[in-house]
Amino acid sequence: MRNRIHIWLILGISVLSLTSAAAAQDEQWLQYHSAREAEQILGATRSRVLELSAEKPAGVQLPQFEGQNQLFAKWSTPMVKNGYLWILLDRTHQYGLYDSLYIDSNADGHLNDETPVAAYRMEQYNAYFGPVKVVFEVEDGPATYHLNFRLYGYDDNRKLYASSGGWYGGSITVEGQKKHCVLIDHNANGTFDDKSLDAQECDRIRIGKKDAQDTRCAGNYVEVDGVLYRPEIARDGAYIKLTKAEDVKLGNIRLPESITEFSVAGENGLFILKPENGVASLPVGRYRINDWGIERKDEKGSSWKLQGSGFSEKGEFDIAQDRDTELSMGEPVICRLDASERDSTHSFSQELSGRRGERIELTRNGAQPLAPKLRIRNKDATYDRTFSFQYG
Repeated sequence: MRNRIHIWLILGISVLSLTSAAAAQDEQWLQYHSAREAEQILGATRSRVLELSAEKPAGVQLPQFEGQNQLFAKWSTPMVKNGYLWILLDRTHQYGLYDSLYIDSNADGHLNDETPVAAYRMEQYNAYFGPVKVVFEVEDGPATYHLNFRLYGYDDNRKLYASSGGWYGGSITVEGQKKHCVLIDHNANGTFDDKSLDAQECDRIRIGKKDAQDTRCAGNYVEVDGVLYRPEIARDGAYIKLTKAEDVKLGNIRLPESITEFSVAGENGLFILKPENGVASLPVGRYRINDWGIERKDEKGSSWKLQGSGFSEKGEFDIAQDRDTELSMGEPVICRLDASERDSTHSFSQELSGRRGERIELTRNGAQPLAPKLRIRNKDATYDRTFSFQYG
């Protein structure tokens, strides 16, 4: 049985066995942590929206209710046989937000043996629960996992958001060097080894300094100090195993030479590239563009940067061995201006988008530049005024 240590809000370092200098390392074990505000430690993670229903689930034994009109939801996870756990929301008063949550923490398909979790914070339209503990039965014993929930409710519009409240972290050895490793269940489904072309469905990994925020998508590869490794991540996150990647099949990608920053993600992981003369190489596979950047200085020395992000399927491409893949992106970008009038007030909306439909952000010296001005002048110049736009 694995010895899992539950630590509230404080990151700890596990005692790990030293690995040899061989390319294939042994399993390196990590410690488990949980927190209510896990995103403040881990950064942004995906919240799943769980469908709520007032219909009682058939065949599920239920507890004695305190309130009326209970709500039910399923949290999907491949870590249990049924593929989901039942959740019940109850309230200790007749009206208002639900303030009690039950979850099938032992995956027996029933809720009558569960202890209700009280909301730790109540707001006008939101109730917060967590970290809520569940236990999975894995090959070598029970594995603990935590979820954080936010219930939003306004009139009949109710939504339950679930996010991961637990993660694994600790010290590992890479080529004789101590590194801090963190594994994050980004898509909140109970596993830590998910790979996907969709970055929102990929889990996350960090390997570096303890306070570093260099978070990568979990995938077939991970780069550490410029060296490519093949990671093996335990499905429940308890350990990681690194093997130096050898004989990796590569292909070239060709970009406009104006591109100074470029990153892609897929089942191979996240790659942050610095193209040289518009050329970079990637392991063979399918990718989706994560973002790109173009940076230049004007005559006054100010640094202007265009950055494209938020790619859909239009940003997908394949890398084949010994073949160049050419991608068109970057300039020119499309500027759309919408104007409307209401009660003698004119409103304008400006939107920048890229050639593949991506969002475009323009910054000057790292900040949003001043809003543009609008000059209106008639033909004989009897009317000539300049107006200043404001963001809002």
